[in-house]
Amino acid sequence: MAAARRREGGPPRRLPRWSAVPGAAALLLGLTSCYAVQDTRSAVERADVVGTPVGDAPVREGGDLVMGLSAEPDVLDPTTSSSLYTRYVMASMCEKLYDIDADGELVPQLATALPEVSEDGLEVVVPVREDAVFADGTPFDADAVATTLQRHLDLPDSSRRSELGPVADITAVDPTHVRLTYETPFAPITAALADRAGMVMSPTALEELGEDFGSSPVCVGPFRFVERVPQTEIVVERDPEYYAAEEVHLDSITYRIMTDAAIRAANLRSGDVQVVDTVSTQDAEALSRESGVELLQTGSLGYQAVTFNVGNVDGAGEPPGEVDTPEAQDPRVRLAFSHAVDRETLVGSVFNGWFDPACSPISPDSPFSTPASETCPEHDPQRSLELLREAGVEPPLEIEMEITNTPDSLRLGQALQASVAEGGFALDISPVEYSTLLDVQSRGDFRMLQLGWSGRVDPAANTQNFLSTGAGNNYSGYSDAEMDALLVDAASGTDMAARAATYGEVVTKVQEDNPIVYLYRQRNLTAHTDELAGVQTFADGVVRLSRAAFVDPGEG
Repeated sequence: MAAARRREGGPPRRLPRWSAVPGAAALLLGLTSCYAVQDTRSAVERADVVGTPVGDAPVREGGDLVMGLSAEPDVLDPTTSSSLYTRYVMASMCEKLYDIDADGELVPQLATALPEVSEDGLEVVVPVREDAVFADGTPFDADAVATTLQRHLDLPDSSRRSELGPVADITAVDPTHVRLTYETPFAPITAALADRAGMVMSPTALEELGEDFGSSPVCVGPFRFVERVPQTEIVVERDPEYYAAEEVHLDSITYRIMTDAAIRAANLRSGDVQVVDTVSTQDAEALSRESGVELLQTGSLGYQAVTFNVGNVDGAGEPPGEVDTPEAQDPRVRLAFSHAVDRETLVGSVFNGWFDPACSPISPDSPFSTPASETCPEHDPQRSLELLREAGVEPPLEIEMEITNTPDSLRLGQALQASVAEGGFALDISPVEYSTLLDVQSRGDFRMLQLGWSGRVDPAANTQNFLSTGAGNNYSGYSDAEMDALLVDAASGTDMAARAATYGEVVTKVQEDNPIVYLYRQRNLTAHTDELAGVQTFADGVVRLSRAAFVDPGEG
């Protein structure tokens, strides 16, 4: 069945069918319902290894680090970016007001302490550094912070607006304090400022570049932007004006785009790159035992899921409209799909036991996790068939699912296609380059697609931005008054147990409506050569290279 809606005057609906990585066409030849979903999980070591700081290790000053990056980042603009891989690059040159540490705790970065919150929760004051300067020489101060935060609220295509909550006013009280005034209390604000919303941009660069800031971003950070060669690489170099320059050891970092996990692993083994992200579970076990290679692994706060387009007709963040497909019109069709998925076997078949089934946007490791948020719909293909027929749909229901064109994603698509066939769904797998899929997702030019979210420490960023009516990351176009009220209630409370209970209600509601069907939770797998020290990956999934260094070959 063809998609029932296309924006007039928009770009072509699809890329050429075989525009994928080498070997993708061959993989796709096997994407049929006869694929056997088998549980091939092996016993793997699951202990977190986040990496360690350089500390007193003997290191060599200087050197040029090359990282094999698994996908091309989208625009290098903190206000509009939606890609995890952009966060990797930005982490080296755009510091945030707050960050998380290895234990997942919020810590100051460009701020000097955690925010001061008024007794009624309506005023939040953030104290900021006075020893920092932007890479273009512009002084860093509270006015610069206020300018950035106001841009997040005002820019038409901002993805940060909903992350900041119901802000009524932003004011630089003095050079070192910024005050956010709220209409209602918003508990997740500190966590939001530990992500892209907290990356502070040079007001000079914003004035000069405007909406084109991402072409030459200027922030406060250990490194500064040098150049970007589309689909090839992004280069940053050490910023001598950085306030903690003595902690930075590398001369430059080159983020080289390598979408094929096998090619990344081969380049790591040859020494052509020193760090790779998103190690394939096909390679992880071998790399973990390989001499000269260190494998970092951490649990994820995020999820991988499929998103149904139920109302995204004019782009994410715009008012929802009518989408005339069976899955958009009737939540029973989406519930049927959730029951059709055998998550346990799917994860074992595709990822060899490295990842975990997931049915919720809230990680079991989160302090906000409850029995309600950990509940998972039963795999029940017969119930799926019943629900389809109750909705007036005669199985099989054919749906095109767009997915990234990497080998691991294509394996997932193949297995998912087979998994849901018994429950009455016939998936047509359509491979798309990652950055293009991000655009497709934002435009709403899809029926169903598979993408994930790397996760945040506060569940508001895993839920509210995707499920609230009109939120910047509400790619499904979902709108429900009960859900909106639950999300506001969960974000405005100050008692963690009460918030956790409300998020449990959110999960119950989303599992009834299923604009997003959660599939699995991956582990963040990063590998680097043992000639490096100081590479770290935390639960937010970001590979941190800003304090990395080459080990002094004269030592050890």
